Amino acid sequence: MKKLITEVAGIVEAPVDTVWRDLAAAMLPEGKRTPGSYTVDDFPGHTSTVEVTGTTMAFQGGWWYRGEWSVTPHPQGALLTHRVFNIAQRASWGVPLANRLFIGFRDKTRDGFIESLTRMGNRLGCPTRLA
Repeated sequence: MKKLITEVAGIVEAPVDTVWRDLAAAMLPEGKRTPGSYTVDDFPGHTSTVEVTGTTMAFQGGWWYRGEWSVTPHPQGALLTHRVFNIAQRASWGVPLANRLFIGFRDKTRDGFIESLTRMGNRLGCPTRLA
């Protein structure tokens, strides 16, 4: 079962396929940008499973974390959405406690998303903004 913890979205004034290619290039190793399921090393001692389908990618690692990124059409270009889920199968009640009740988590996720959105706009040479 997936329980949504936080969600943030932004508009990128570029075509969906352009935004998707840029997102995939920024987040996935070359050779792992096509549909499928892959294992990637996030940082020393930690791996995640990455699922790529259409214009959505999901990173799943640890006992509770799943982060999903998707790109969908928007009247001004593309809508980039990032969602974080609790996917713990057992002891899901412990996830908020282990993460200090997620105090500040939404703000940190939003701030990181804004930075990523700004970098993407700079790379693509187009306006971006929160949705």
